[in-house]
Amino acid sequence: MVQKYQSPVRIYKYPFELVMAAYEKRFPTCPQIPVFLGSEVLRESRSADGAVHVVERSCRLRVEAPRLLRKIAGVEHVVFVQRNVLNWKERTLRIEAHNETFASRVVVHENCSYTVHPENEEWTCFEQSASLDIRSFFGFESALEKIAMKQYTANVKRGKEVIEHYLNELISQGISHIPRWTPARVREEDACSQAGLGDPSSLEVSGLRSTQGSAPEMVGTDGDKLDADYIEKCLGHLTPMQESCLIQLRHWLQETHKGKIPKDQHILRFLRARDFHLDKARDMLCQSLSWRKQHQVDLLLQTWHPPALLEEFFAGGWHYQDTDGRPLYILRLGHMDTKGLMKAVGEEALLQHVLSVNEEGQKRCEGNTKQFGRPISSWTCLVDLEGLNMRHLWRPGVKALLRMIEVVEDNYPETLGRLLIVRAPRVFPVLWTLISPFINENTRQKFLIYSGSNYQGPGGLVDYLDEAVIPDFLGGECMCNVPEGGLVPKSLYLTEEEQEQAEQLHQWRETYQSASVLRGAPHEVVVDILEAESVITWDFDILRGDVVFSLYYAKQAPKLGPQEPAARAGGQLVDRGGAPGADYSRVEAPLLCREGESIQGSHVTRWPGIYLLQWQMHGPPGNVVEDVLTALHSPGPRCKLLYYYEVLASEDFRGSMSSLESCTSRFSQLSAATSSSSSGQSQSSSLVSR
Repeated sequence: MVQKYQSPVRIYKYPFELVMAAYEKRFPTCPQIPVFLGSEVLRESRSADGAVHVVERSCRLRVEAPRLLRKIAGVEHVVFVQRNVLNWKERTLRIEAHNETFASRVVVHENCSYTVHPENEEWTCFEQSASLDIRSFFGFESALEKIAMKQYTANVKRGKEVIEHYLNELISQGISHIPRWTPARVREEDACSQAGLGDPSSLEVSGLRSTQGSAPEMVGTDGDKLDADYIEKCLGHLTPMQESCLIQLRHWLQETHKGKIPKDQHILRFLRARDFHLDKARDMLCQSLSWRKQHQVDLLLQTWHPPALLEEFFAGGWHYQDTDGRPLYILRLGHMDTKGLMKAVGEEALLQHVLSVNEEGQKRCEGNTKQFGRPISSWTCLVDLEGLNMRHLWRPGVKALLRMIEVVEDNYPETLGRLLIVRAPRVFPVLWTLISPFINENTRQKFLIYSGSNYQGPGGLVDYLDEAVIPDFLGGECMCNVPEGGLVPKSLYLTEEEQEQAEQLHQWRETYQSASVLRGAPHEVVVDILEAESVITWDFDILRGDVVFSLYYAKQAPKLGPQEPAARAGGQLVDRGGAPGADYSRVEAPLLCREGESIQGSHVTRWPGIYLLQWQMHGPPGNVVEDVLTALHSPGPRCKLLYYYEVLASEDFRGSMSSLESCTSRFSQLSAATSSSSSGQSQSSSLVSR
């Protein structure tokens, strides 16, 4: 397995020329780096004008490994070849290095660059990347990999310290400014070349002064890169390997993710949840991003308005912050009628409210980071269990709680900094036994549980909360505005019919997908059929606007991007680059579906291959390009629908609840009206195609 490292952008607040003078002091030996045994120049050259200086060195590094491993390898040091290209005109230094020792067994590549800061030409940026590929090493591949990465990351940190050491040494010697390189005059070309303009120290000694010439081409850092100072200030202290994991995952998202890129704090939470295992964190984050997109969680704080009943009886709310600056959320669970709330507003409303609390928590963390000037990425929850009894162990309520825990664990990892549980009654161990197996081990370690009045005095809440913010109901002096909860009147409970509709809506959201259709940008779904005589069934509901539904057969799969899903909007699969009859053909007659209608249908495929389900906005034909641009840049009309499709073997078709023969729409409760005539029209078109 190839191990990779990518550093953040490290900034030296000194001019490029002075940093180069400090860099040159590292050679031929550097006492500040004990593993660096020395170097010798293999080749050296300069351009005719002295602007480009190329040096190739052989460097010896001591092997810091267990004695047994060194004995088996038969070496006490390894040799690396380093090639430096210093361009004084462009003010850049590019460094490439690779190993010569064990080159057939171990491949190490390193690339470094010093460039001028893109926003301040008096500062210098440094970046570093490396890869390690251990192909074989006497059966010690895993051990060598760990040792090599540990030693490398240790030297990364030490390398910056060494440059700063030599910068301070130069300044102490009175060298605080080195003039920039300037083109030599023609008649002085030879003399200047002999003077060695490639040596930055000679510029200071000769007393040459910088003249204003043509502006040098600045090779700065990209705007989407992270610098070390930003990480330290906004994200907290990270080891070099942790920084590398963050940068690699962030870069991968920028290259492949089609939607909104999460904030760095959010990406870092997923890395921490998976102990900075890059592949595991990436999988977890991708699943969460899909979940957020499917449920439109990014808009939750703008769209979610809790019912008045929930605001009155949900005993939870925000209350200042703890001693570490984390936002504090208080939940008076013992005073909350969880059974009554579920019967009055439903499980889905409670889940939405819990998600909004987590979204608000992340927003408050960002605000506290700015307010206190230090990274704050998690919040504290204070749970008061006074009043907890067997009523809270109502089985549907516990089941809903477990579901909420699962959703939060999967999508808001490492957002809980500390959980303070106070006044835990005797029934609490029963509840804890039920829910603790579903809580991540890292999260469980953040729980602090106090029974009785143990939360008072030293070792209690005063260790985590300022006395000025301890709520009055816990013996403090601070008035707390968190609702007190209480029993929900049974008169406010949902009727059985309303509960059934809420449950059905939840099932639909789990099974069906939503889509928006813009003018000139239809929504299309690719269905790959492996065997002829397979049956494609569909069931969809038009929530807004009028839509034309069609089914196409294509001779070859449409070309999607490397990370593009099979379903997308944009009108690209059929309309672009394909000729009707030659590249694709319509196998179901277009069906006009009006707003509020529920449509079910099926099609028995004649051939294996690619079939396309298409929903297109109904209206007069126009210029496709203009329609797409208008749809993307203006809040014009758009259609919305919920849809579900399934591919069945022909022998399983008649028994499928989603087949046309069932003739029952699963969206009948959502639609304003159900069109049996449209359903019949879809049936007849399917029968014709059989």
